[in-house]
Amino acid sequence: MKIKILEFIEGAEAAKGFTVIIDVFRAFTVACYAYDSGASHIIATGNVTDAIELGKRYKHAVLAGERDEKRIEGFDFGNSPTEILKSNLNGATLIHTTTAGTSGLVNAHNASVLITGSLVNAGAVVKYIKSFNPADVSLVAMGYRAIESAEEDLLCADLIASRLKGGKGDFSGKINDLKDTSGRRFFNPENIEFSPPTDFFLCTMIDRFNFILKGERRPDGNINLFKTDL
Repeated sequence: MKIKILEFIEGAEAAKGFTVIIDVFRAFTVACYAYDSGASHIIATGNVTDAIELGKRYKHAVLAGERDEKRIEGFDFGNSPTEILKSNLNGATLIHTTTAGTSGLVNAHNASVLITGSLVNAGAVVKYIKSFNPADVSLVAMGYRAIESAEEDLLCADLIASRLKGGKGDFSGKINDLKDTSGRRFFNPENIEFSPPTDFFLCTMIDRFNFILKGERRPDGNINLFKTDL
């Protein structure tokens, strides 16, 4: 198994084989909590206009997403797992757009298998990949706004790569240290309305969920995300 760690939109475009698009803070953590909160379907898009149009086409649709970390005007939710956890999404179709994570999914055109990655389901991701034993695995750390390396995404990629190689290292200390690096923003009082401290802890609850989210490209170019329990 050949494992490559890539970054940003360029990494998503270059990814091939079994591809994991990683966004820990917060897109693919939100997606996991959304399914756990009862959502029946998630559609990921990199485009706000597409999200709004998709929202008009589906019954029980809710819109979630961010630009500059903040909830998009007119959307039901931001990109906050705290908001999702407090909500009842039973039977809802979640239309999700973010600066980094969902844009990475849309741009992974060369992936043979496409799944999302975050710390909350990293163990499930590893089990799923191992069950196929693919020749090529691309781990794409989307980074902060898809333009700056993000410690949490690279850490998640390292954790997945290590486990795929049989490693059993303890990453808990490094995850906790994120409070002092890329996770600092969740503890800034100025950000509490859209990036509360609870988001940090919800995003770093490693292996909380034993399911993966698999992406399938739609005719419109957006991505259906389907939950698969392991």
